[in-house]
Amino acid sequence: MRTRPLLLFAFLAAVPLGAQQVEEIRSYRPFGTLREQASLQQRWLDQRMTTVLPALMRKHGIDMWVVPMREYNEDPVFSSLVSPTTFAARRRTIYVFWDPCASPNRSQSSTTGSQCKPERLALGGTSQGGVYEAMRSTKVAAGPAGAQSQRQAELWGDEQWQLLKKVVEERNPRVIGIDVSHVFAFTDGLSAGELEGMRDALGAKWSARFKGAEGLPLDLIATRLPEEEQVYRRMTELVWGIIDTAFSNVVITPGVTHTEDVVWWMRQKVNDLGIGTWFQPSVEVQRKGWSDAQLGENPVIQKGDVLHCDFGITSMRLNTDTQHMGYVLLDGETTVPAGLQRALESSNRLQDIVLDELRAGRSGNEVLRGSLARMRTAGIDGTVYSHPIGMHGHGAGPLIGLWDYQDGVPGRGDAKVIPNMWFSIELQATTAVPEWGGQRMRSAQEEDAFVGSEGTARWALRRQTEYHLVRPK
Repeated sequence: MRTRPLLLFAFLAAVPLGAQQVEEIRSYRPFGTLREQASLQQRWLDQRMTTVLPALMRKHGIDMWVVPMREYNEDPVFSSLVSPTTFAARRRTIYVFWDPCASPNRSQSSTTGSQCKPERLALGGTSQGGVYEAMRSTKVAAGPAGAQSQRQAELWGDEQWQLLKKVVEERNPRVIGIDVSHVFAFTDGLSAGELEGMRDALGAKWSARFKGAEGLPLDLIATRLPEEEQVYRRMTELVWGIIDTAFSNVVITPGVTHTEDVVWWMRQKVNDLGIGTWFQPSVEVQRKGWSDAQLGENPVIQKGDVLHCDFGITSMRLNTDTQHMGYVLLDGETTVPAGLQRALESSNRLQDIVLDELRAGRSGNEVLRGSLARMRTAGIDGTVYSHPIGMHGHGAGPLIGLWDYQDGVPGRGDAKVIPNMWFSIELQATTAVPEWGGQRMRSAQEEDAFVGSEGTARWALRRQTEYHLVRPK
């Protein structure tokens, strides 16, 4: 599933094509068929449930984690627990994760051997390709002449809660983790109805052992596998290719093309490639001598304009988020004016600072404070508003500022960066441009980055250091 350059396809479209070339473009799948993608995702799920989840349960001291949900009211952690062919909970599904060695009170002498074998049970729903032991109900059915037979049926209603009680009593957990949180939406997935049903079925003895599992689902959603990084890098390459084509004379004709024309070209290209997006792209213009109010919401792009886009794609339940800068060359120009290049270099410098400050074990607010202190020392006028990414565009984990919260984000900014977490380094630097008579230009950039297993950050691909150029035809 090797990604071919998307820009090549865009420029081929501008010249006469043979039948074979047309079919190649029409059938191009950057990440293989859906079946191939599903096979890869299933392997990731198996690996995460086998290696990542037990370690997190032990980290958070939760020996039993119970995640009940009903169809179309799924817990946010749902997509991290199920196969790529599962799109909703089945009727009611109760996932039970049991690790006898995760209890904070368990003695070290009992943490080895068969006693520590984790279990994954599905009380309702399927085994998700063998990831869970799916538990079923045995019904007695009347046959001919009054004969009776047994048949397998799905668990239903109170039967599920009673089976959960049996599962709990047999395993005697010390801590029962439930997804309740006042801070993180990702870890507040237990609905009021499901909580009441579980409490009524288990009774006071077991309900007293409930504990908000806030950190467990947050870390599970956020933790990525090294194998996923390879696919994500190809996704990022594709994003760069789409932006580079969008910010070129293949798509933009100065004096004719509106910003919304570019937005919808990007949306259409994503659709044509058989992938998705998690937000509507945006394209903005900055122009010498013009204010944002004068430009309006959908200006015609002119020569000399600075362009900015915010764009992301979704594939295999992974999401990207990228902001790049472009420039429309004036007649006679071969590159951007020096002042505009320095503006981009200022935001590049701020990117380097944030990436260097981003380390496992630090909270989002700590990363923010360190980044802003170094930014001011460097004489950069900017703001930092970075966020985790992965299974969700605005992902699980610590916020590193918000555009309007530069003193820290209470609660959501206090979470810690963990190894194998991904981030979108999102920020802006504002710089006076001599060629624009000192008018200030905002260079807003966003690039995705990996925090590796060793706890330090690196770019998923690279960062933009040169403008995408729209050259006059």
